[in-house]
Amino acid sequence: MLLVVAACGPDETISGYSDREAVWALESIGGDPVPPGATIRFPAEGEAVGEGPCNAFRAEQTAPYPWIELGPVAATRRACPLLAVETRYFGALERATLAEASDRVLILSGGPDGELVFRRTDP
Repeated sequence: MLLVVAACGPDETISGYSDREAVWALESIGGDPVPPGATIRFPAEGEAVGEGPCNAFRAEQTAPYPWIELGPVAATRRACPLLAVETRYFGALERATLAEASDRVLILSGGPDGELVFRRTDP
């Protein structure tokens, strides 16, 4: 019975604390700018989806906000010249442990990769 009550509780993941419609564009990893095109969204409880420079991805998010635990990242398998950037992005997502979401900026941090800084793309 207790499990049923817990399942009906509020969304404790990042999707419960930020706009589920928001598209976040990656600007930098560890202070290094990244080419445009990499994004992340949190459309539902426990779900992260987005684009790398080459491939679409999906990952489960399991930790309550402000912590974040993403992974494993499952992605399509297209090749492109920016595959090294994408590999760094997906790895940094899987290693991030903290999230800070404001109205226009999302920062994922806590892993050895430094901060992943995103800016909201929609108005």
